[in-house]
Amino acid sequence: MTKIALSEMFVDDEIKQAALDVLTSGRYIKGPRVKAFEDKFSKFIGAQYGIATSSGTTALLTAYMALGLKAGDEVIVPSHTFIATATPFIFLGAKPVFIDIDPVTYTMDPDEVKNKITPKTKAIVPVHIYGHSVDLQPILELATEFGLSVVEDSCQAHGATYQNQNIGDIGDIAIFSYFPSKNMTVAGDGGMVVTNNPELADKMNILRNHGRRNPSTSELLGLNFRMSELHAAIGMVQLKHLPEWTEKRRKAAENYNKIFAESGSSLVDEHIVLPVERPWAKHVYHLYVIRVLNGKRDSLKQYLQEQDIASGIHYPKALHEQPCIIDHLKDKYNETIDNSTLPHTEQAVKEILSLPMYPNLSEEDITSVVNAIETFFKE
Repeated sequence: MTKIALSEMFVDDEIKQAALDVLTSGRYIKGPRVKAFEDKFSKFIGAQYGIATSSGTTALLTAYMALGLKAGDEVIVPSHTFIATATPFIFLGAKPVFIDIDPVTYTMDPDEVKNKITPKTKAIVPVHIYGHSVDLQPILELATEFGLSVVEDSCQAHGATYQNQNIGDIGDIAIFSYFPSKNMTVAGDGGMVVTNNPELADKMNILRNHGRRNPSTSELLGLNFRMSELHAAIGMVQLKHLPEWTEKRRKAAENYNKIFAESGSSLVDEHIVLPVERPWAKHVYHLYVIRVLNGKRDSLKQYLQEQDIASGIHYPKALHEQPCIIDHLKDKYNETIDNSTLPHTEQAVKEILSLPMYPNLSEEDITSVVNAIETFFKE
């Protein structure tokens, strides 16, 4: 069997030429390509302002800095996400307050949010995980009621929508990542902050450049989070393909669902649970994530590996289980997390398995993946 990768980055002659053009130009930072990429990506999202950064993580840190998060503040965040959602504001001194997930979409459960709001709460960070949006309306209503900022972690949701509105054009600030496995990439680390707030945009623009508007004066205590011209040039080409890739990902997910359904009723629901798209969402399937029941996840993953089929676990440890966060909460706040308050998160991390997903994933390869899973459960 031909090896089936978990993800696959697109590189063509246009991307190679774009990189070569930057190398021969002699302009590697703070040039026209970064500005053009910011303008085109923010326009694609529907936001007024885009600020390119060196990674999704520094994009998050830039946003949290712009909001003025500091020691004593609290930030409501799901525990089921990549650790970079929370560690930047922890570095600023703010405290994570973890929320359980909707067990169907794996996104922040909005019904859990209100009970976690205190006078110290400053922001809510919904994570549009795997490419499916959070149910944002209840969260936005709470943010308005309590005067909180909403930062959309959209690092896995390029092109996704919520109630027909683009993800990234809904909260106060949104963050995107261009890591090589994402729905579009810059062939390395890269990120973008988008917003419709001119004051926040101006602040983030200078924060990512040592707090400077001009070379000689630092108005704010900033750092170097800039994106390079090389990465921006590649991002410009990738962005042109994103709508087509989104539809191909959705088609691949449709093929998975169809082929799993054809495999027999005993496989789906008895052994695995398929991903779901809520009626108000457009899922862009950064990942196609199934749940493997009855404690068989790890053995299935090993079996797929033996068949030359890649799979992944996103993420095997929730944030509240990460040693650095456990130690931080204990040392700074003398607190421990009651795992029983996050039952859906606790269960999900034991069962989730990401199957191969990328735009050019063929129906033949999808059939091979499904057949391998079916064979595993028959043995």
